Amino acid sequence: MSDEEYENTSNTSKTSKKGDDAFAKAKSGIKQSELNEQLKEYIGEWRNQRAKEEEELKRLKDKQAKRKEIRAEQDKKLAAEKKQEEDRLKKEAAEKKAAEEEKKKAEMLEAEIKRQEMMAAQKEKGGSKQSAPALDARKEMSKTKEQVEEEMKISLSIRIKPLALDQMDSDELRNKANQIWNTILSLETDKYDYEQRHMNQDYEFKELKERQKMQLRNKAIKKGLDPESFTGAHPPTIHMFSKYERRTDTRTYGDRKKLYEGGAEVIRSEMLESAWKDKFGEWSKRPKAKLPKWFGVRPGKKVGDPETPEGEEDAAAEEAEAEEEYDEEEEEEEEEEEEEE
Repeated sequence: MSDEEYENTSNTSKTSKKGDDAFAKAKSGIKQSELNEQLKEYIGEWRNQRAKEEEELKRLKDKQAKRKEIRAEQDKKLAAEKKQEEDRLKKEAAEKKAAEEEKKKAEMLEAEIKRQEMMAAQKEKGGSKQSAPALDARKEMSKTKEQVEEEMKISLSIRIKPLALDQMDSDELRNKANQIWNTILSLETDKYDYEQRHMNQDYEFKELKERQKMQLRNKAIKKGLDPESFTGAHPPTIHMFSKYERRTDTRTYGDRKKLYEGGAEVIRSEMLESAWKDKFGEWSKRPKAKLPKWFGVRPGKKVGDPETPEGEEDAAAEEAEAEEEYDEEEEEEEEEEEEEE
């Protein structure tokens, strides 16, 4: 390709480039205006949507505030009704308790009047003092401490009446003091009697418990169990004959106790006994040599004793040996008897 042709082609390309640039700029201007219009529309729509959302949010907040106010009013009303109900229940319980107290007080007053009339009749007849009527023990034991204290207060308020000391003269006061003193004496006497009766009952209970324990011990021994098996808080365990056999142990307590007797101690005592017998046999078979005379004098001879012939010395030695053997046999028999026991 020549230089002229290259220059022509380069010139034409430059002019074409300039035209293309102008066309592109015009086209881009049109697109930019369209984009601006579209953006304005989008922004307007967004603002309208945002205004609607804010209005809806404000409406919901107002609705929530109103609902809270209504709920607070309802809670306040419910609390007032609940308080009224609790007050009504408390009032009813207090009225019921007061009515029960009045009824109980009237019953106790009637019982006290009857008791005083009975005591007065007994005093007039001069009979012996009888025991109080039997009460329901289960009912009395089921009462709480507060109920007992309350009944005691009611009873004391009935029995102990206030004294009109201002209206009494000296003789009446003296008579009243003597009457109170006699009442205290009778009460202390009854208290002492009841305490002694309680002590006797405790002693009888202990004695009965000991008898029961003895009977249970004998029953356990007859069945071949441990003597204390029935006296405990729990029933006795079932003893199996062995851990490999599913049957109960019918052996007595003495038979099972003998299983653990003996063992190494018996073997050791038998071994010592046999060793002692062997040694004693060897010792008894030893040659018994006579003591030699010392310068012609028999050992143990005192001055002035007559001479003993040789035969008599042998007989005396044999008698001594026989006595020793008899003593040894007696000792052996005694040891065998002790071992058997």
